[in-house]
Amino acid sequence: MPAFPDLIVFNASVCTLDEEVPHASAVAICGKYIQAVGGDKEVLALAGPGTRKINLEQQLLLPGFTDTHFHFYEWALNCDSIDFSSVFSFKDMENAIQGKASVLPPGRWILGQGFNESDWPENKMPDREDLDRVAPCHPVCIWRCDLHLAVANSMALKLAGIDRHSPEPRDGVIVRDASKRPTGVLKELAPNLIRDALPELPEAELLCNMEKRMSQAHALGLTGIHDIRLMGGEEGATALQAWQTLHARGKLALRCHVSLPGEMTQQAAALGFHTGFGDDLLKIGHLKFFADGGMGARTAWVTEKYIDAAYGMALTPVEEIEAAVGLADGAGLSCMVHAVGDRACHEIIDMYARIEARGLSRCTIPHRVEHVQMILPQDLHRLATLKNLAVSCQPANLSIDISMIDQCVGERARYAYNLKNILDSGVPMMLSSDAPVADPNPFAGIYAAVNRKRADKIPGKGWYMEQALTVAEAVKGYSLTPARASGCGESLGSITPGKLADMVVTDRNIFKIPPEDILDTKVVMTLFNGRVVHG
Repeated sequence: MPAFPDLIVFNASVCTLDEEVPHASAVAICGKYIQAVGGDKEVLALAGPGTRKINLEQQLLLPGFTDTHFHFYEWALNCDSIDFSSVFSFKDMENAIQGKASVLPPGRWILGQGFNESDWPENKMPDREDLDRVAPCHPVCIWRCDLHLAVANSMALKLAGIDRHSPEPRDGVIVRDASKRPTGVLKELAPNLIRDALPELPEAELLCNMEKRMSQAHALGLTGIHDIRLMGGEEGATALQAWQTLHARGKLALRCHVSLPGEMTQQAAALGFHTGFGDDLLKIGHLKFFADGGMGARTAWVTEKYIDAAYGMALTPVEEIEAAVGLADGAGLSCMVHAVGDRACHEIIDMYARIEARGLSRCTIPHRVEHVQMILPQDLHRLATLKNLAVSCQPANLSIDISMIDQCVGERARYAYNLKNILDSGVPMMLSSDAPVADPNPFAGIYAAVNRKRADKIPGKGWYMEQALTVAEAVKGYSLTPARASGCGESLGSITPGKLADMVVTDRNIFKIPPEDILDTKVVMTLFNGRVVHG
């Protein structure tokens, strides 16, 4: 005789994403699994004497969201940093740093992340002297929203050993003035010189921060993340160890695929790691490589010159990436390659085609291209011809990039964030935030994918609206597609009997409200593993 359900939610508007039963009003949960899905009467009839019942009063119930490109470890490290995502002018940026300096003892680091100078009325990039003026007694380093550029003040540069005699770091740029003096602007891997000078966060504080961030993720409706490595790879082993420690202590409350830095390819293959190894809470993810940089820093690799810069840069030679991906492919280690510019996307698609043609893959989970931010029409159809490939795109980044992309590539912006064309090509397209680059709220991503506007609803008619997604397509990109493209389609991604009970309840039905109101959606309840973890 089947066990009685522990929990029944009923009188709901359930979007199951299950083609056999697309809509329902009630869901029964037993342990961590979905036991039944259907109408109120039939599901409530399963209740036993100890079954908890929650009347959702017709609120929308969705599968739990998975963010497939989230720098979660860095998000946790920077719990106490200044968040510049809600700073809308150069002057406000200065005030935020001054305010932080006023409450910290001299000599303490001031860090910040998320500034977007292209949306400020001044449209001015800060430099060392700007930061010196507002915090002369503190080392300061602030990262642009895309994490491909940072600005440091004089004290921070000195602590990091950066001066006019410093050589250019590999895959990085120290911007200098006419006299060769560093301006404080650091691109790509150059900010790692600052990272190396920062005091190490104690393990207990890091784990505490990760738990705080997990709770914040639950409040956004996130039940799964892919924790992605930044370029450089130094934090790869530390991040994996931290996740394992949380899991061992029974404190891991997100389904987490932990990526590994591409620099660890040989070690990972020699140890017998393979992508997907783990349990339903913690798995080994993809190896991460970088083909280019970011458009904000003008380091994304493009086929035609930027209006205000050259062609960007290939951060890692394609032949070097191909050698590592070929080794990983034969060892069962799936790979993800950061490719933002149209030239980078072209080269990486070519690379994956050559590797697939060898027919030697042992990967059961698709390789990936991350971002595909700018892609030419001739490369779109080639995506779907590759049998073992998925892409992860970031619509929330669109909201913060519109002004910048128009400024740097002009009419070629029509090739940027081609979400509809990518989806129509047939390649599995997962949606994600790239947090802390952009807002980790999935509804910010859904809003951007559907409306193609900034958060302030500009431009009024949307930006290249032929590339807009429907609400249903965007929701699928945060739930069912990530599950299938990560080898978890049998247990996650839809509200289906037998699958894990990860679900989200919202305060409004995003399928029925005006699309511009999606950004205001709030999560009123999140269920993870059959338990209410938020709301």
